[in-house]
Amino acid sequence: MNQDPTFQFTGLTHFYRGKVRDVYTIGSDVLVMVASNRISAFDVVLPRPIPGKGQVLNEIAAHFLEATKDIVPNWRLASPDAQVTVGHRATPFKVEMVIRGYLAGHAARTYQSGLRELCGVKLPDGMKENDGFAEPIITPATKADHGAHDEDISREAIIAKGIVSEADYLQLEEYTRALFKRGSEMAAERGLILVDTKYEFGKLADGTIVLIDEIHTPDSSRYFYADGYQERQDNNEPQRQLSKEFVREWLMENGFQGKEGQNVPEMTNDFVEMVSNRYQELFEKITGKAVNKVDDAKAKSRIYANVEDYLAAFFK
Repeated sequence: MNQDPTFQFTGLTHFYRGKVRDVYTIGSDVLVMVASNRISAFDVVLPRPIPGKGQVLNEIAAHFLEATKDIVPNWRLASPDAQVTVGHRATPFKVEMVIRGYLAGHAARTYQSGLRELCGVKLPDGMKENDGFAEPIITPATKADHGAHDEDISREAIIAKGIVSEADYLQLEEYTRALFKRGSEMAAERGLILVDTKYEFGKLADGTIVLIDEIHTPDSSRYFYADGYQERQDNNEPQRQLSKEFVREWLMENGFQGKEGQNVPEMTNDFVEMVSNRYQELFEKITGKAVNKVDDAKAKSRIYANVEDYLAAFFK
């Protein structure tokens, strides 16, 4: 993907374009993360952006970073724009801490293939898709370099390979379980079930472990509606969910799983609008607030002005 930055912010020293977010380093210690309207699935950026998606992701993440900062310090300093978070630069751990309360998504597909172990965690027999685990399980993934696929990995392999020290990894597990518990409680208050999610962590220059990136958004998490959950399970019916899984399912139904030789199906205007509405629905459901939509047509000039104003005041 083109690595030329969209914005030339004052003090810019480095730029990185991820699948859905653009990250600008200002000086040596400050990051400006711009949440774009790009959408990815199966590690592929889909050809059409989703209106309003960047704002929804950024504002949900801000909501939960603020609500969990008593559990673990995080990287966020401020959100000077609806699509922007400014925060401390940290050195990321090269693992994603995936935690699952239910047998869904990748875990369900693994289980249905006949395997009864995921990332070194034993899975009990007799489960069906979307059943809850007795206790949430942590199934980490390696944090892939740009263009590569994340891969499942066990706790034992992470420590044995020196990817993360044992002391740090145990701290990451503790933070992961506490964050998932808080996220689950907040979801329950809104009539939702937090099914699974992932967290990313890094270290500041002084050695402090901090939560980085976004949390509890529909790009990083899966939610079910609590109302009717058990009835649907009893009747072997699909769960009503708010997550990006419906995009993956649509792609699979149309013959695409990110494999070589496969083409992304056409994203019609109706499909793009439906995805946009689903993101908005999740925001309103989980925060209890309406989305105060910003004008995507003016996004470039708006983001630049808001970030420049914030940086000028911050470095004054």
